[in-house]
Amino acid sequence: MKDLPKTDLQSLNQQLSDGRYMLFFTADWCPDCRFIKPVMPQIEADYPEYQFLKVDRDENIDLAGEMNVMGIPSFIAYSDGKEIGRFSNGDRKTKKEVEDFIDSLKIK
Repeated sequence: MKDLPKTDLQSLNQQLSDGRYMLFFTADWCPDCRFIKPVMPQIEADYPEYQFLKVDRDENIDLAGEMNVMGIPSFIAYSDGKEIGRFSNGDRKTKKEVEDFIDSLKIK
């Protein structure tokens, strides 16, 4: 999973304009993020149609605010620059819940 460097919404939108992306908002101090992190390589391998980007919420606090990411871990899916789904709350997420979210996305 590629780390997204500190960025702003305009730059991020340009980066996401072509292809499918899954943003994974996380932070080192977050226990629920640490819970899901060990299974992320398997989730990423199971969904090769997405490029997974890890977004450090603390490093990108302004971006998280602009994107209305209020809880972590959070997942936001994009296809060709358009948000197609969001799994964003402050709850602990299981591998199955993340996979169910990705499976539910309608790719246009």
